[in-house]
Parts: sequence; structure tokens; C-alpha cells
Amino acid sequence: MKKIIIAPSILSANFAALERDVNIVEKAGAKWIHIDVIDGHFAPNITMGPAIVKALRKTTKLFFDIHLMITSPEKYWQDFQKAGANLITFHSEVQVDKRKLIENIKTSGIKAGISIKPKTPVSDIEDLLSCLDLVLVMTVEPGFSGQFFMNDMIPKIETLRKNIDQNNYNCLIEIDGGINSQTSSICIQAGADALVSGSYIFSAENPAEAIKSLSL
Repeated sequence: MKKIIIAPSILSANFAALERDVNIVEKAGAKWIHIDVIDGHFAPNITMGPAIVKALRKTTKLFFDIHLMITSPEKYWQDFQKAGANLITFHSEVQVDKRKLIENIKTSGIKAGISIKPKTPVSDIEDLLSCLDLVLVMTVEPGFSGQFFMNDMIPKIETLRKNIDQNNYNCLIEIDGGINSQTSSICIQAGADALVSGSYIFSAENPAEAIKSLSL
């Protein structure tokens, strides 16, 4: 049975105590930390920039999973790479040469991913799967934590799993939005490799038990 990657999202952490909250989930068993970067244009809400990522990098060795929900990732990805990112994911919906951006990110020595919003079909990124390290399927509309999981996104996960397996691509499937102990099992059954969870973990009395429950 494959090991599921759990990536706690600090969008649900206490921004006045990020170091503390990151250390809590690290001690609880998390190997990745998911960092949502939102610019207020691509999606509502404004979150954090490379300065915060750089500061957090000094406090932990966790894998930094950077999710760029911004309109111009080609202008800013290098700032996050220099700040300590291990993986940078940008959105399929932005107007950019996606293949070139993927190549540039990977050439810098880190991993590259692409994300699709709920209304974006898998067909929009199928021709990129061979060069991607990760595909992030949004199961809520991007912008804010605490939203409810959209069950009609499950066929996307299943389609991606079939495509990746049939072609033997080295590409993970990550799910972000409304992940808890119930929805996680649905995603894993559909073929997910990694799960992003924010409020379910950071609001839990026992983060270690919450993290464990997501991969059962």
C-alpha cells in the first residue's frame, strides 16, 4: 500500500505564530508543508510572499510545497525558489508559456507542478503530464480555507490516475480543498498521492491523530 503524503496548509495556521505551528505539525509527523501564495488578482484573498517563506525555511527542514495562486508566476517563481521552495506549483489558467515555465523551474533544481481549478478540465494539462512532478487538483474554489469538498471533482482524480499509470509518468496527484478524514479516503481511493489539509489539522486538539487519520 502506497504511503500518502500529508501536506498541512499554513493558510489555516496562526499567522502570529507560524514557526510554532509549523513545528507542531512537523513533530506530529508531517513531511511536507503547503504554502498558499495568493495575490488578490488570480483568486480572492492576499496571503504571503517570499520573505515569509525565507523566514520559515530557517526554522524547519520540511519539504516546502509552494502553491502560486497568482496571475504572473513567471515573474515571481524565482523569488520563492531562492527563499527555499522544494516544489513550485502554478495554475493552468494563467496566461503563460506553461511548458517553458515548467522547464525553467526544474532547471533551477526544484520540482514543478501545475494546478487546475474546479471548472478546468484535465484535458487542459494532459500534454504536460510527461514533464510534471505533480498535478494539484483543486476540490474547492481557490482563495480561502475552510470550504466544503466538491465531490464532483473525483472523476478528475480518476482520469489523471489512469493517464499517469498507463503512460508510466513520474507525476504525483495532489488534492487541495475540504480534506478531512472522510474526504481523504475518497481521494485516496480515486488515486491521490498527496493531500493538502488546513483547518482539519490546525484546528485539531491532537494534530498527530488528525494527520494519521488522513492516510488511513
